[in-house]
Amino acid sequence: MYRGDRFSWGSKGAALVIVCLLVVGANQAQKDGQKDGKISSNQWRIADPVRYENLSIFPVVSRQSADTANFATLDESLSAGDVIITEGGAETMRRSRDGRPVAIPEQRGASVNQLVLVNRGSKPLLLLAGELVSGGKQDRIIGKDRIVPPGAAPLPLDVFCVEAGRWSSGVQFAAGKVMVHPSVREQAAITQEQDKVWAAVRNGTVAAPSAVPGLPQPGGAPGQTSQSVTVTESTLAGVIATEAPTQSYSKLYKSPQVGVPTDAFAEEIRKRFERATAGLKGEAVVGVVVAYGGEVAWSDIFASPSLFERYWPKLLSSYVVEAMVRPHGSEQPSLNDAREFLKPLVGHETVDTEPSIYSLRQVTVGKYVEMELEALRPVEITLHVLKVHHAS
Repeated sequence: MYRGDRFSWGSKGAALVIVCLLVVGANQAQKDGQKDGKISSNQWRIADPVRYENLSIFPVVSRQSADTANFATLDESLSAGDVIITEGGAETMRRSRDGRPVAIPEQRGASVNQLVLVNRGSKPLLLLAGELVSGGKQDRIIGKDRIVPPGAAPLPLDVFCVEAGRWSSGVQFAAGKVMVHPSVREQAAITQEQDKVWAAVRNGTVAAPSAVPGLPQPGGAPGQTSQSVTVTESTLAGVIATEAPTQSYSKLYKSPQVGVPTDAFAEEIRKRFERATAGLKGEAVVGVVVAYGGEVAWSDIFASPSLFERYWPKLLSSYVVEAMVRPHGSEQPSLNDAREFLKPLVGHETVDTEPSIYSLRQVTVGKYVEMELEALRPVEITLHVLKVHHAS
């Protein structure tokens, strides 16, 4: 114990100081966690699932959030004119926001699997594998998660075609406002084979048949069976023959036979999800874990609730399409199944990086794949974590 002229430290005083230091340290640690934007599974809590028909969606909630306001999304940027995407070898001159010309270098010609992107906005552009851009000579989807800085040179952008029967005279692309469903998305992000992307668009799913179809589904309306929302391969073949001869993803999955039940299904899930997450206190939704029947198959998790909300509408539609085209069974996953799915993978790791811009880390263990996109500038932020049970 120390004694001085004006004060005295006793055991109670020392204990009080220790408690204060612990509280300050805990608060600072939480602030630091929010500041550096690192995502880790110990920051997440998985809430009770929202179920309907053969689809179960587990909200992933967190008390922490990174600042993601400085990142632009593809749909926002294309709609605002901040991003231009063209075929290779297309028109070579565009104007920037301040009127200066932006040159897009000539290439040898248009390519199925490569476009040219110019980010003339003021924010880094976030791209997610499976996002659709419409127009050009064929509709395409983004091939991998990545970040495109503002003011960068025109970027050769890796893509996959989701419209096998058209190669017309189009040049520029518009916002598709669509995320393709997981069976197609995994072929682009993981398998990276154009023929398998086309096959997944045409056939609907790459998942193997599971339980006997037609059984009542947990979470559905009383007396409702899985057959009421099933979209079969023959249904898709009929739509291709009558309404989507070019096998355009948008036309195929927005047709009356597919799009109308998809919208109704998605609206039911949206309402249930909103009710289930309305009472969160001190937490917010940053992502979801998705299961079809008894199989936990997919997760999308973001650095902040606001970033999740910007993607949620088109992600939800994509999960619903997958539920409708997958074989149906009567099983349903537990909360513990979802927790097990999100455990970090330890296995073969590859890293795709563009120095000072982004890093895309991929870990593969058997049929499980985990992908983590990290922005490197102006601060390091893990923007998106994707985990997949590779079905094909």
